[in-house]
Amino acid sequence: MATKAQSHPTTTRSKPGGKKTFSAQDFLQSSGVARKVAEFAKKETIFSQGDLSKDVLYIQKGGVRLSVVNEAGREAVVAVLGPGDFFGEGCLAGQPIRIGSATAIAPTSLLVIEKKEMIRVLHHEHEFSDRFITYMLSRNIRIEEDLVDQLFNSSEKRLARTLLLLARYGTEDKPQRVLPKISQETLAEMVGTTRSRVNFFMNKFRKLGFIKYNGGLQINTSLLSVVLHE
Repeated sequence: MATKAQSHPTTTRSKPGGKKTFSAQDFLQSSGVARKVAEFAKKETIFSQGDLSKDVLYIQKGGVRLSVVNEAGREAVVAVLGPGDFFGEGCLAGQPIRIGSATAIAPTSLLVIEKKEMIRVLHHEHEFSDRFITYMLSRNIRIEEDLVDQLFNSSEKRLARTLLLLARYGTEDKPQRVLPKISQETLAEMVGTTRSRVNFFMNKFRKLGFIKYNGGLQINTSLLSVVLHE
């Protein structure tokens, strides 16, 4: 665990045109927040469903798959997160145990912030608190959109949208044109279809030039046409 230090001014980064934007990454690293860095190998479990819920985690690099197993033993992938994302925040709302599991999908570096420390920072660092609340609201909107997507859109559209979200298109972050390796089984679980259907549509997307395999899965913005097509 890193030692506490005196709080520094809120960390910002310059954007084109001279504007400043708040950087949670820089803030967590430089403002005296007590935290530790944890490293996980690909496929390594970060926490399991039923573990004590006692800290919030922030992804510095890599990727994390969140999944839930029901009473019948069936697993469902509920989210795949990347750099700049928080998870494990349920402890802040009094959640005593983890309601799902978190697994690294690539070599992953996390900042681990204990519940008490996270609450302290949210109370005293208002800009960070505002950004965290905005992030959580955005993620809730994403969950609602995922539900609508699951109910009303075809598996082809759902797969296209999932790939674009994994590439972080439409966010403030610079899109990741090349994604960390993710299996078709995982994509099928996220989309709610079969692996054979995912394989069919991935081949179709590749032939149309929407994606390509070049040292990883590369996503082109033209894939948006699948999502927007009526």
